[in-house]
Amino acid sequence: MSSACNVESATVGKKLRSSISLLALESASIPWSLGDNSCIKLSSGTTFNNDIAVARYIARTKPDLKLYGENVLQSTEVDAWISFSQKFLGSSNPDLSHLNQQLSQRTFLVGYNVTLADFVVWTTIRANGLEDSIGSHTNLNRWYDFLSHQSVFLKASSTLLKSTDETKTQSKEDVGKFIELPGAEIGKVVVRFPPEASGYLHIGHAKAALLNQHYQTHFQGKLIFRFDDTNPVKEKADFEKVITEDVALLQVKPDIFSHTSDNFPLMLELAEKLIKEGKAYGDDTPAEEMKKLREQKLPSKNRDNSIEKNMEIWKEMQAGTERGLQCCIRAKIDYKSVNGCLRDPTMYRCKLEPHPKTGTKYKVYPTYDFACPIVDSVEGVTHALRTTEYHDRDDQYYWFIEQMGLRRLHVWEYSRLNLTNTVLSKRKLAWFVEQGLVEGWDDPRFPTVRGIIRRGMTIEGLRQFIVAQGSSRSIVNMEWDKIWAFNRKVIDPIAPRYTSVIKDATVPITISGVKEKSESIPKHPKNNDIGTKTVWFSSNVLIDKADVVDIQEGEIVTLINWGNVKISKVEKSENKEVTAISANLNLENTDFKKTKKLTWLSKTDKAPFVPTIAVYYEYLITKSVLGKDDNFKDYVNKKTKNEVEMLGDPELKNLKVGDIIQLQRRGFFRCDKVFEPETNKPCVLISVPDGHTKAGGKSTEPKPSKGNESKKAKAKPAKEPTAIPTTEASSQEVDKLKGEITEQGNKVRELKSSNAAKETVDVEVNKLLELKKRYKDLTGEDFAAGNRSKKPSKEKKAGNQGKEAAKPKKEKQGKKEVSKESSRLDDEHNNPERKKISRLGLEVTKEENLGEWYSQVITKAEMIEYHDVSGCYIFRPWSFAIWEHIKDFFDGEIKKLGVKNVYFPIFVSKAALEREKTHISDFAPEVAWVTKSGDTDLAEPIAIRPTSETVMYPSYAKWIKSHRDLPLKLNQWNNVVRWEFKHPQPFIRTREFLWQEGHSAFASRQEAEEEVFTILELYRRIYEELLAIPVVKGRKTEKEKFAGGDFTTTVEAFIDANGRGAQGATSHHLGQNFSKMFDIVYEDPETKDKAFVFQNSWGISTRTLGVLCLVHGDNKGLIIPPKVADIQVIVIPCGISANLADSQRKEIYDSCQKYVKILKDGGIRADCDNRDNYTAGWKFNHYEVKGVPLRVELGPKDIKNNQFVTVRRDNAQKTTISMKDAVECIKKLLDSIHVDMFNKAKKSMDERIIRTDNWDNFRKQLEAKNLILSPFCGATSCEDHIKAKSASEDPVDPRAPSMGAKSLCIPLEQPSLKDDTICISPACEKNARFYTLFGRSY
Repeated sequence: MSSACNVESATVGKKLRSSISLLALESASIPWSLGDNSCIKLSSGTTFNNDIAVARYIARTKPDLKLYGENVLQSTEVDAWISFSQKFLGSSNPDLSHLNQQLSQRTFLVGYNVTLADFVVWTTIRANGLEDSIGSHTNLNRWYDFLSHQSVFLKASSTLLKSTDETKTQSKEDVGKFIELPGAEIGKVVVRFPPEASGYLHIGHAKAALLNQHYQTHFQGKLIFRFDDTNPVKEKADFEKVITEDVALLQVKPDIFSHTSDNFPLMLELAEKLIKEGKAYGDDTPAEEMKKLREQKLPSKNRDNSIEKNMEIWKEMQAGTERGLQCCIRAKIDYKSVNGCLRDPTMYRCKLEPHPKTGTKYKVYPTYDFACPIVDSVEGVTHALRTTEYHDRDDQYYWFIEQMGLRRLHVWEYSRLNLTNTVLSKRKLAWFVEQGLVEGWDDPRFPTVRGIIRRGMTIEGLRQFIVAQGSSRSIVNMEWDKIWAFNRKVIDPIAPRYTSVIKDATVPITISGVKEKSESIPKHPKNNDIGTKTVWFSSNVLIDKADVVDIQEGEIVTLINWGNVKISKVEKSENKEVTAISANLNLENTDFKKTKKLTWLSKTDKAPFVPTIAVYYEYLITKSVLGKDDNFKDYVNKKTKNEVEMLGDPELKNLKVGDIIQLQRRGFFRCDKVFEPETNKPCVLISVPDGHTKAGGKSTEPKPSKGNESKKAKAKPAKEPTAIPTTEASSQEVDKLKGEITEQGNKVRELKSSNAAKETVDVEVNKLLELKKRYKDLTGEDFAAGNRSKKPSKEKKAGNQGKEAAKPKKEKQGKKEVSKESSRLDDEHNNPERKKISRLGLEVTKEENLGEWYSQVITKAEMIEYHDVSGCYIFRPWSFAIWEHIKDFFDGEIKKLGVKNVYFPIFVSKAALEREKTHISDFAPEVAWVTKSGDTDLAEPIAIRPTSETVMYPSYAKWIKSHRDLPLKLNQWNNVVRWEFKHPQPFIRTREFLWQEGHSAFASRQEAEEEVFTILELYRRIYEELLAIPVVKGRKTEKEKFAGGDFTTTVEAFIDANGRGAQGATSHHLGQNFSKMFDIVYEDPETKDKAFVFQNSWGISTRTLGVLCLVHGDNKGLIIPPKVADIQVIVIPCGISANLADSQRKEIYDSCQKYVKILKDGGIRADCDNRDNYTAGWKFNHYEVKGVPLRVELGPKDIKNNQFVTVRRDNAQKTTISMKDAVECIKKLLDSIHVDMFNKAKKSMDERIIRTDNWDNFRKQLEAKNLILSPFCGATSCEDHIKAKSASEDPVDPRAPSMGAKSLCIPLEQPSLKDDTICISPACEKNARFYTLFGRSY
C-alpha cells in the first residue's frame, strides 16, 4: 500500500475512540484494517500508534482535505478543540454548555468544512456516552445529529460498536501535553541530545533523550546525539562508552553522532572574529575579584583593552603560557545587565589537560555557553530543547548567534525532572560512589539509568512515564511512586509468579493423606503465553510463621493454588509460639471467601529449595525536598539496604539476570544474581517498587493473612492513616493535658491581644504546639478546637440577646455576626452607658477588625452607597471629587506629552475579543456577556469590555499607514466590567470600576519604552504628590505581567494595617505582540518595507480611593490629603447657644461666610457648615469622619480678636491664626499636612520592608505582616512554590491572613546582588537574577 502521505499500512483500533483514526483515514481514502489498536506505518519505517497522532499526521500531509483548517488561525483553533475535548469532555462533569454556545452560529466547529476538531469532539461525545446528555443543548444536538448522518461518520458508527469494557466514563490515557514546536514542519525538524561525558546518564537525561526522540518521530525529523566535550578536565572516554550504551538501552536511535570538539577549529575562528570586531576581550582579572565586579555590575579593567592587546592575550592563551593560564576571553555584552548571564560571560579558558579526543592539540577550550549555539546552528538543529533552568541564558544564546552571523533556531524549554529524596547532580552522585555508600554508578538506589534498570525499571515503563509528563514547563517535585506505578502496568501482565518463605521463620504443616507429586501450572494466572512451571505437592509443607500466629484448631485455611485444609492440631512452645501444625486435606470444600490465605512450599528431595536473598532498598536522602540552603550530606541515610534470607521456589533456579518476577504476597523482584548450584551461592532478588507503597520504604515480610475482605470493603478508598498511640492513655492523663493546652492557648491569646513582642509570642506558641503534639502521641488524635475550655459566658446576664449571640454558626447568625454581637454584649455589660452613644462615629477599631472598619469608614464618610447588584457601588460626590482631582492632574500631564482623549464603545464583538487569545485568557472568566435584546436572543453574544485592546486596535490598524502617522497616543476615561470573582470590596475589588487607559503606538522600541517609564513616573506623582502615599516603582515578574505584553511596570503601595501590598497603577510595554495580531503596520521611510509598530498601554483606576482610605484612615475616620480633598478647610461656627442673641448669631454666620470667601479667593477649597439643627460637637465628629484636612473654629471671642482657631485632622494640633494671615498660614498648614502624612506613611513602609536571603526569616517576616525584599530567579514555578510554601498555618488565630506571598514587583532601585546568591525559593538552587518585593496582596 502507498499513498500521497507515504502510509504503508494502517490499522484502526476496535474501541470507540479509534473513530478519530477511522474518520481521518476514510477522508484521505487510505485503506485500513481492523486491529487491537490504531497504528499507521510509513514507508520510512516510522510508526504512529496514537489516534490523535494518526489523525494529525494525515491532516498535515493532506492539506487539500482542509482537516487542519485553511490557515494558521484555523489550525490553532483545531488544536484548541482537541485540547478542549480531552480536558473538558472527559471529566465527570463535561462542559457541554460552552460547546453548545460556540455552535450557535456554526455548522462546523472550525471554518466551513469538517476538520479534526469535529472528528475528535464527535468521537469523544460518543466514546464517553454523552449522547443522552446533549439533548437539552439545541445547537450541540443539531451539530451532532448532522455529522452522524454524513457517510464517513455513519461508517465509523457502524464499524466501531461500543465495547463491553468501555464505560461511559472513559479514563484518560496517560499521555502528557506535548507542546507544538514553533515553525515545525514534517520532515524538517532537527533536534539534539547533548550529554556531557562526565558521569552516567540519570533519569533526568533519560527524559531529555526521550523528549527529543518524541519530536524526532512525531515530525519525521532527525536526532543528533552529540557529546558536549568542551571541558577536558571532566571528559572521560569510559563515560562516553557507558552513555552510548545507555542511550541504546533507552531504545533511542539517533540519526547523527557527533562531538562538540569536531567544531573546535570553527570556534577558534569565530572567537577571533569577535575579538577583532571589538565584541570580545582578553581578561586576567582573578576569579574572585571578577565575581564581585559582576555582582556590583562593574566593568573589568580590561574591558576597554585595544584589539591588539586582546589578540596578544589570545595568542598567549593558545600557546598555553603561564600568563595565558591566568586569562580568559569574555564576550563584551552588557556588564550592567539585570540578567547576570549577559554580564560579559566567559567564552574561552586556557587548560593544559589533554582532551580525550584531540589530545594536546589545543590549549584553549570554549565554554558550553559559547560552543552550544555555534554547534546547534552549524549542525542544522531547528529546535534546541533545554530545561527551564537555562531560561536566563537564552538572551546570551541568541546574542552569540546574531554577532557571529549564524543561522537562528528555536530554543524551546521544558521542565527538569525533580524527584523526591533524590539528588541528580553528577558531583553529588560521585560523592556517594567515592564514599563507598553505594556499590557504583549502577547501584539500584541511584537515579542513573543503569541504577533504576537494575532496580527493576523497564524501558517501556520509563518511556510511558516520560511521555505522560509531556513537555510541560511546570516544575514539580515528583514522587518516585508515580514512576514505579507506570512500571507496574508493564510488568504485572508478564511477570511470572513464584513462591518463597522466610528462612528461619517458618512453621511446618503435616497434611495427612497426601501423596508426593508434581503438576505443571501456568506461571501467570492470566497470561498463558508466559509458560508453565512445575509445582510439587507433598505431605510436608512450610509456611511463614507470621501467617499462623493466631491460627486455631478446627479452622479452615486456604493453601494458595492448592485448596482448603482443616487444621487438626496446633503445637506451641512455652512462649506460645506456633511450632508445628497438623491438617487434613479438604479439597471438596471450595468456599474460599472467608478463609485465611497461606503461601507455601512443599519439602521434597526431588525439588530442593533455592537459597534466596531478597534485597530491599530505602532512599539515600532522608529529606523529601532539599532546600537551597540544605547540605545534602546532612541528610544522608547510612542504612539503606536490608537483606532477607529466604527459601525459594525450586523453579527460581531457572532465572536469568534481569528477569522480573513476582513472589506471591511479597511483590515484584528483579533477578540480580542467579543461583549457582555448584557453589550454592544464593539467588539474589532486588525488590521492585510497585507504586502502591513508598519506593524507599521497607517491605521485608508479608503481613499476616486475615482472610479475604468483602469486595465492598475493598472498594472503599484508602483513608489517611491515623496516629498510633505510643502508650495506653488514662482519662486522667488526657484531661490533665487538655487543661494544660487550654491554659497555654489562653496565654498566647492574651499576649497577642496585648501586642506583645513577636519573639515572646513565638516562644509561647511553640510551647502550645509541643503540648498538642504530646496530646496526639498520647491519644492518636489531633487536639480539636472543641476541647478548649470556654470562659464563663457573660451573655447570660444580658438576657435573651446573650442567648442569641451564643447560637452556633449553623443558626441564623454566622460566626462573624456572633463574634460581633458577643463583643457588643461584653461592652454593654461592662459599660451600660455605651448604648446611648450616637452612631455617627466608627463602632470598631482598625486594629480590631479591619474589614468592618473599612466598611464603616467608606459609608459613614459618605464615599460609597451600596447598590442592589453585588460588586457594583454608587460613588458619592465626596469620593468622586477625589477621582476628579486625580483625573485633572493626570489629564493635564499626558496632554503635555501629546496624548489625546477619545472614547471607544463599551461593547465588544466576540470575534474581536477572542482575536488575541493569550491576552484575553486572563480575562476570560471575568467577561460579562449581553445575550438578549428584550426577550429575543441575540444572534451572537456581545461582551462588555474587560479592557479595550481588542476594541481599539482594529481602528489603529486602519489609521496607521505611514511613519507620519506615528506616534499615535490616545487615552480614554471610561468604565470596564470584570464579573467573575468572590468577595467584592468597594474601590479595591469591584465588578465595574472607573479608570483611564492609554494606548500608544511607536515606530521604535526605544520610544515606546521611554514612554512606559514616563507614564510610570506620573503614576508615582499621583500617589506621592497628590495622595501622600509612598510607592515602590518596579517591574512585574513574568508570572504577574500583563497577558500578551513584553513587560509590565508598576507602582506598589503598602497597607500597614494588615501588611498587604496594593498594586497602584501599571504601565505596560506590549512590544509588537498586538500589532502582529491586529496587523498594525507602517511603511518604513528608509527601507519602504512594512514594519509592525511597538505599543504600550497604561492605566490607573478608582482603586486609588480604596488605597487612600486604608493607608490614611484612623479610628476616627478618613484623613484625606489636602491636594485631593473636595473641601480642604471646613469652617464651623462655635459658641451658638439658645441664649445667644439673633444679632450675635448672625454676626458669627456672616463672619464664617466672610472667611470662606477669603480662603476661596486665595485658591483654597473651603466651605462652611451653618446648619442650625446640629451642634458644633456633632459637626466636629462629622467632618473628622469625612477626613477634611483642616477645621476652622470661629466663635464670638475669635471674631472680637480678629482671629480663628485651626485644628488639623491628621494630628489634632490646634493653632490660632490672625485673620490677616489666613490664606498664607492655611496654605502652609495644608502643605505641612501633606508632607507629614507622606512621611508617616513612608516611615511605616520603609520599616516594614525587610530584606532577607533566608527562607525561614522570609516566612517569619511575612507572618509579622511585613513586605519582604528577597533574591529571586524569576521562574514562574518558583513563584508558585513560594506562594504555596509561605501560606500561614496559624494554630491560634483563625482570623489571621493565611494566603501565601506573591511577587509584588522587581524594584527599579535594586540592592547589590552577589553572583552566587541563590533564589529565595526553598525548592530552587538557581542563582538569583534580582531582588524582588514579596508580600500578601490585594
